[in-house]
Amino acid sequence: MDQRIPDAGPARSAPGSVPSEAERAASLSRMKMVATSVLVVLAMVFVVAFALQDEHPWLGYVRAAAEGGMVGALADWFAVTALFRHPLGLRIPHTAIIQRKKDTIGESLGSFVQENFLDGDVAQEKLAGLRLSGRAGAWLRERPHAERVAVEISASAEGILDAMDDVLVRDLLANLVQKHMIEPEWSPTLSELLGKVTAERHHDQVVDLLVTRTGDWVSQHPEFFVNSVRQRSPQWVPEMVDQLLAERIHAEALKYLASVREDPRHELRRSVDDWLQDLVRDLREDPATRERVEHAKKELFNDPRMREWAEKAWETTKGVLLAQLRDTDSDLHRALVAALQDLGARLQEDRALEARVDGWAADAAQFVVRRYGPELVGIFRETIERWDGRQASRTIELYLGRDLQFIRINGSIVGALAGLAIHTLATLLLH
Repeated sequence: MDQRIPDAGPARSAPGSVPSEAERAASLSRMKMVATSVLVVLAMVFVVAFALQDEHPWLGYVRAAAEGGMVGALADWFAVTALFRHPLGLRIPHTAIIQRKKDTIGESLGSFVQENFLDGDVAQEKLAGLRLSGRAGAWLRERPHAERVAVEISASAEGILDAMDDVLVRDLLANLVQKHMIEPEWSPTLSELLGKVTAERHHDQVVDLLVTRTGDWVSQHPEFFVNSVRQRSPQWVPEMVDQLLAERIHAEALKYLASVREDPRHELRRSVDDWLQDLVRDLREDPATRERVEHAKKELFNDPRMREWAEKAWETTKGVLLAQLRDTDSDLHRALVAALQDLGARLQEDRALEARVDGWAADAAQFVVRRYGPELVGIFRETIERWDGRQASRTIELYLGRDLQFIRINGSIVGALAGLAIHTLATLLLH
C-alpha cells in the first residue's frame, strides 16, 4: 500500500532566516483571504440588518456601520490593487501604477538610497557615533570570538597558499630579487653600511669576540704548537729545544692576544680600522674594487645551488605554513589568537588607538560610498529597469503586499466607525 506523507504546504523559514518567495506568496494569500473575509462578513451583516431594520430600528445603526465598512473596504481594496494591477482587469486610468512607473520608482528609490545611505558625510557621521572599535575590541577580547576569527583568517590564508602556483611564485620572487637585489649596485650601499659600522665602532665587538675565542682555543691546545714546531724543525735539533721553542711561541701568542684584548688602541685594532677605512674608500671610489664586488654578487646569485636552495626554501616555508594553519593547536594558531585578544584589549583600553581606528573606519566608509556609491545605485536602477513590468509589480507585492492588506482591514474598521458616526449624527439632528 502506497503511504505518502501529506503535503504540509510551503516549509517555514527558521527563526531569523530570510523567507523564501513561496513563503512570502503563501503569507500574502493568507492576508488577502483575511481582508476579503472582513468584506464578506460586513456584506452579510449589511444584508441581514437591511432586511430587518424596519422590525428592529436599532439594526439601522448596524446597517450603517456595515455599509460604511464595505465602502471603506472596497475603496482600500481598489487603492491597494491599483498599485500592482488593473482592478478586475479594467484599464482604469492611474491603475497598475508600479507596472507603468517602475523606471520612475527605481530612479526615485535609487536617489533615496544615494542621499540617505550612500552619502559620504552621512556614512562618516553614523560610523563616528557607533564606536565600532570599542565594540569590536570587546568582542575580540573573548577567546571564543578570537578563536573564530583566527580560524577564518587561517582558512583564508590556507586557501590563498593552496591556490598559489609554485612556479609563478618562484618566478615572481626571482623577478623581485633581480630587480631589487641584483640590478642595483652593491658598492655604494656596502660603503655606506661599513662607514657607519666603523664610525660607531661596532666592529670592535667583532674583534673582541674573535680575539677572545682565539685566545681560549690557543690556551686549550698547546700541543698544536709543539707538533707544528717538531714538524718544521730539522731532525738534528734536540727534542728539548723543540719543546722549549713551542712553549715559548705558545706563551707569546697568549700574551699577544691578551694585549689585543686589553688595549683598545692596539696595533692590531688600528690595522683593522685602517683596513676597513681603505675598504670603505675603495668601495666608494675604486672601479676595480667595485667591479670585483659586482662580479662576486652575480656569481653568488647565478650559482645553481643558490636557486635550488631558494626553491627548497619556498617549498619548505609553504609546507610549514600550511601545516601550522591547518592545526588549531599549532604555535601559529595560538599566537594569532593571543594577538587578536591583545588587539581587542588595546581597542578597549587605549583611547587614542580607539579614536584612530574609528577615524580610519569613518574615512574608509566615506571613501567607499563616494567612490562606489553611484555605481551601486546604478546597478540598483539598472536591475529594476531590466525587470518586466509585471515581474516588478509581483516582486514588490511579495515584499509589501502582506502589510498593505492591513490597510484594507483598517479601512473596513474606519469605514464602519465613520458610517456609524454619520448615521448616529444624522439621526440625532433630523429626528
